[in-house]
Amino acid sequence: MSDSPTPDASDLPIEVDVTTVAAMQQRGDDFVLLDVREQDEYDFAKLPGSRLVPMSQLADRMADLDPHRDDHIVVHCHHGGRSMHVTRALQSAGFTRVQNMAGGIDAWSQLVDQSVPRY
Repeated sequence: MSDSPTPDASDLPIEVDVTTVAAMQQRGDDFVLLDVREQDEYDFAKLPGSRLVPMSQLADRMADLDPHRDDHIVVHCHHGGRSMHVTRALQSAGFTRVQNMAGGIDAWSQLVDQSVPRY
């Protein structure tokens, strides 16, 4: 955990770029990195510290996320489409501090950590 101020919902844009998320990880910011890809995608390439809840299981697993209702959640997928859908769904369900990671794991592989496989 870091001493950096915790952003509230009004301070969070709907999207955050991969380099900002990497910096958040390096600082030790307190946030949930939610991966909404499918298990086979996650098995092929994953980001350190990410938690898998596939978009296809979101409705059934929403209760798993309830403890994080007021936490900062950064959602990611392959390119950013599915994660934007999940970001909006979580916001609609009352999650107050949710952002989509623009460009997804593909952008992460290109801009942050080239050891993460691309597909």
